[in-house]
Amino acid sequence: MGAIKFVALDMDGTLLNDRQEISKENAKWIRKALDAGVVVSFATGRGYQGAVPYAEQLELQTPMITVNGGEIWTRPGVLHRRTLMALPVLKRLHELALRHEDVWYWAYSTMGVFNKENWSELGGDYASQHWLKFGYYTEDPPMLKAILDETSAWGGLEITNSSPSNLELNPEGVTKAAAIREVCGLLGIDMSQVAAMGDSLNDIAMIREAGLGVAMGNAQDEVKAAADVVNVTNEEDAVARLLQDYVLKG
Repeated sequence: MGAIKFVALDMDGTLLNDRQEISKENAKWIRKALDAGVVVSFATGRGYQGAVPYAEQLELQTPMITVNGGEIWTRPGVLHRRTLMALPVLKRLHELALRHEDVWYWAYSTMGVFNKENWSELGGDYASQHWLKFGYYTEDPPMLKAILDETSAWGGLEITNSSPSNLELNPEGVTKAAAIREVCGLLGIDMSQVAAMGDSLNDIAMIREAGLGVAMGNAQDEVKAAADVVNVTNEEDAVARLLQDYVLKG
């Protein structure tokens, strides 16, 4: 592993504490990294609208990866690439959600997020939106497994999670890792010069492929098993610790 030039950070459960804030310590060390010429980027399952206020808070002008790699931004507000979910697939995922009436579901379009509560605003017109990602949430593990088994059997999807109680579905080939590879190409950086940190299954691919793959102390066990290093939790300034110990060391 050479010197780290690019740090890719998951947001929820990683950069953000349990109150969805960036700690003062994390913000301070991100600023130090940026001042030292390190590219610090978000690689999040969130949609753009949910991520950009934090980029503005940190005054980031670096690339952003949103909806698990469904969107790659050269910098906030400047779209580089977007990978849409085919309409029939989105419709099929929604119909599956309706068959499990206790499951919460949501979908990101390029315009925002639609969920179980406001889905009726679409008026049944799936084609009114350009879709990026679909998600299911339930605290009933057998129901979650049934949905996972069925969607896995269809093929053509990347299926991950951002918590043990949900599933996130993107078009096949759309991952945070693939998006980071693309950003590296734009920046002239090698994957060996990337540090990637996260806590959930949607972070595993980037943690495996980065020169330094870091799991959060609060990460799911599979994520810890895939990582080179396990950090402290998102309540303990893990980003600051990563930047101090591995990126700006000395």
